[in-house]
Amino acid sequence: MDAGSLSQLRTEYAELETSLADPAVHADQDRARKLGRRYAELSAVVKAARELDTARSDLGAARELADEDPAFAEEADELAARIPVLETKLTELLLPRDPHDSADVLLEVKSGEGGEESALFAGDLLRMYLRYAERHGWKAEVLDGTESDLGGYKDVTVAIKSKGTDPDGVWARLKFEGGVHRVQRVPVTESQGRIHTSAAGVLVVPEVEDSEDFAEIPDKDLRVDVYRSSGKGGQSVNTTDSAVRITHLPTGIVVSCQNERSQLQNKARAMQVLRARLLAAAEEEAAKQASDARRSQIRTVDRSERVRTYNFPENRISDHRVGYKAHNLEAVLDGDLDGVLDALAEADRTERLASSAG
Repeated sequence: MDAGSLSQLRTEYAELETSLADPAVHADQDRARKLGRRYAELSAVVKAARELDTARSDLGAARELADEDPAFAEEADELAARIPVLETKLTELLLPRDPHDSADVLLEVKSGEGGEESALFAGDLLRMYLRYAERHGWKAEVLDGTESDLGGYKDVTVAIKSKGTDPDGVWARLKFEGGVHRVQRVPVTESQGRIHTSAAGVLVVPEVEDSEDFAEIPDKDLRVDVYRSSGKGGQSVNTTDSAVRITHLPTGIVVSCQNERSQLQNKARAMQVLRARLLAAAEEEAAKQASDARRSQIRTVDRSERVRTYNFPENRISDHRVGYKAHNLEAVLDGDLDGVLDALAEADRTERLASSAG
C-alpha cells in the first residue's frame, strides 16, 4: 500500500476515535459495534505503522551518532534488522481482508450417506461447534433442526454470534469449515464391530446486516408456509402453527425456523437466514467466473469438497486441504479446534501474501 492510502487509513482511524467518543453513537448498539470493529481493525495497522516510523527515525539518528559513539553503531544494526520485520508485519496487516471476517455466522450441518450413523455424526459436529463457541465466549442459538430416532440430527441450523468488537469475528475462525466431514468408526448400530465410513455436510455463511444486499426481497419471490414445530421423529411439540418455512422461488433455496416463540419471530429469523444464503450463493456464482485464487477463498460454501476426516480407531483428525494431522480426536470433538483452524488460517495468510507479491 502506498503512503497516500496509509494516510487515508490513519485519517479514518482518527475519525472513528472521535465518533466512538460521542455518547450519541452508542445509542445505536449495532452501529457502535460496527464502528468498534473497524476501529479495532485499524488500531493494529496504525500501531504497526507508528512502530515502523519510530524505528526508521531512530535508525537515522543512531547512524548520525555512530561516528561519535560506537555504541550507537550496534543500536543501528539492531534497528536495521528490525525494520524488515516491521515492514512485513505491516504488509500482512494491509493485505485485502475478507469483508466478512468480523461477521457472525449461520452454520448448517446435514447428515449424508450412512443413515443413523451419519445423523449421529452430524450431532457430534454440532456439539463440537457449540463447545467451540462456548470456549470463545460466543452466543450459539439453534434455529431449526430435525432430530433422528437415536438422538442425532438429519439437519440442523445454528446461529453463532460474537459478543465483542474484535475485527476477527466468528466468520474469520469458522469460514473454512464448509464441506464434507467424514467419520470412520464402529457405529452404535453395528453388531459385528466393523468400522464404517459415513459423512455429514457443513455449510457456513456470514450473517448479513439489514443494510446489506438482499435486505429487501420482493414478496413475489417468496413462498411462506407455516406448520407446527416438531421434535424427534416428527412428533409435534407445539399446538399452534408457529414454525415457518420460506422458499425463495427464483433460486429454490429453502430455509425454516421453528425455535422462536411466535410465528412472527420465526419468520423474521428465517428471513435473516435466507439473506445470508442468498449472499453466499451470489458470492459462489461470482467465484465461478473469477480466478482460481478467488475461487479457493469461496470454497467454504461448497459441500461437495471432502475437507476433513475423523478417524476414531487411530484417534486422528486429518484436514485434507493443508495436510494437517493430529491425534487428539476426543479433544477436537469437545471443541478444541484451534489447532486445525490455526493451520487453515496460516495457509490462507501464506497464499494471500504470495498473491500480493506476485
